[in-house]
Amino acid sequence: MDDTLRQLGELALGAIPTIVLFVVIWILYRVILHGALGRALAERRAHTVGAIEKAKAQVAAAEQKTSDYEHRINEARMNVFKTQELRRQQILDQRTLAIAEARAAAETMVTTARKEIQKDLETARARVQTDSGNLATQIIRTILRSSARQPVGERG
Repeated sequence: MDDTLRQLGELALGAIPTIVLFVVIWILYRVILHGALGRALAERRAHTVGAIEKAKAQVAAAEQKTSDYEHRINEARMNVFKTQELRRQQILDQRTLAIAEARAAAETMVTTARKEIQKDLETARARVQTDSGNLATQIIRTILRSSARQPVGERG
């Protein structure tokens, strides 16, 4: 057992420089690298989070612009539709007015034509009256002439 303890003591005594070297390296690591690595990681995380937040803000701004553009497009469409409807209504009103004017002109033409036809009818009636009187007179003359030429016994 003494031998084991003695070997254990020698082993512990031989390990002391390794332990001291390990502690020194660990302290140097903490002083030199750990702080710099922590700062680099924090800066990287800040840049990453900042870039993500910036990207989210840009996406939100793009969505807002898209919404604004869609709203403007809808307004422009509504304006076009209103303009088209107004133009269509104007054309419809002009067409209705033109139809009314054409109808009035046609009625005037029909009235004028009826008056002319009535006048022609009255002229024709007067001519027929005059011609019928003349024709009756001619018929009577012709009959009387034929009766005067025939001897009395042949008459009827």
